[in-house]
Amino acid sequence: MREGWLQKPLGDVCNVIGGGTPSKRNPAFYEGEIPWATVRDMRNEVLSHTEFCIAKEAIDGSSTNVIPAANVVIATRVGLGKVCLLDQDTAINQDLRGIIPKANDIDERFLFRWFQSVANTIEAEGTGATVKGVKLPFIKSLLLPLPPLPEQKRIVAILDDAFASIDASIANTEKNLANARELFESYLNSVFDEAPCGWIECQLSRICSIKHGFAFKSTYFSDNGPYVVLTPGSFYEQGGFRDQGKKTKYYTGDIPDGYTLQEGDFLFAMTEQAAGLLGSSLIVPKSDYYLHNQRLGLVQVHGDVEWSNDFFFHQFNTNMFRAAVQASASGVKVRHTSPTKLGEIPIKYPRSKLEQVQVADKLNELSAERTRIQGNYQQKLTALAELKQSLLQKAFSGELTADKAASDATLKEEVCP
Repeated sequence: MREGWLQKPLGDVCNVIGGGTPSKRNPAFYEGEIPWATVRDMRNEVLSHTEFCIAKEAIDGSSTNVIPAANVVIATRVGLGKVCLLDQDTAINQDLRGIIPKANDIDERFLFRWFQSVANTIEAEGTGATVKGVKLPFIKSLLLPLPPLPEQKRIVAILDDAFASIDASIANTEKNLANARELFESYLNSVFDEAPCGWIECQLSRICSIKHGFAFKSTYFSDNGPYVVLTPGSFYEQGGFRDQGKKTKYYTGDIPDGYTLQEGDFLFAMTEQAAGLLGSSLIVPKSDYYLHNQRLGLVQVHGDVEWSNDFFFHQFNTNMFRAAVQASASGVKVRHTSPTKLGEIPIKYPRSKLEQVQVADKLNELSAERTRIQGNYQQKLTALAELKQSLLQKAFSGELTADKAASDATLKEEVCP
């Protein structure tokens, strides 16, 4: 801590104001013009729009509170670590807290940037089995560094300038990342949309059947064991096997014949456990270790069909095929498809496995290059996020309060290497 700075518990210098949810049984409460914020509205640094607006009667008839414009709002439940500034007077729900300085010696943007610096600390403090939250005493006990007000404003100006440069770099990197994905997807789709004459066109059921998995009993699920139960979470949204790490479900019970998978087995996710998973496919990486669970479809190729796993894996990731899977699905909250409906989807393929392999090899090569490029961009995004945190830590330990010229020079070296 820099000499001359004070450090006080947040609750000593700020009022921490809670919120609430007006009764949904009174529709009139939600027909007003007062913005009412939830965690879902905290998408940007400045909260300028809310999904719902409420009437004054809703405020009088509930525990919600209106936080004045320009003040800080933090999430203390669900989206731990989220923080924003209000650009207008806004009511909040029970998952949020408004932070209002008790005196005029605290700059609101300084307070906002400080909350960004302790976001990881707040997130780490969260408890709860389903929804994590932090308690009010913890928030009030956080130690806020307090330099003189002019110094607070200078720190904010330095951080704002640096973050503007970093955010521009992040936006450019994210654009390049999206372009890398779109370029590969465009080529992939063109391969099958513009298939050569001579390729066979038929329904999927003509070349394979799809077998349902087994409903393994959850009473035998364990944190370790000889077998792993595959679930929709074992699939990447864009296809491929995902190691679930600590979320892996091991199985210790009896296994019926025919539900132990072999290396090279081809599976579909037939339920949308999370957005984008329906229709994803994977190739089993290891024999006698993974179990064929319910809601997963095992491809069983007809004996007279030439089949390259890689070729069909790529085809099943085309926009055309994935859209057909979505169209085949039913269900409101969770969408499902079935082996019969999957079998009705049209496909295109060369009769010769050699030609399938040639097409797949080219796509594999491009996919590997896309993965390499995406990895580079992801590393850059991680580095930029870490740079932000580094600057925040320096700012609130006093290292960015030297004279303006020296600070600017340091930041230029760090932001523009």
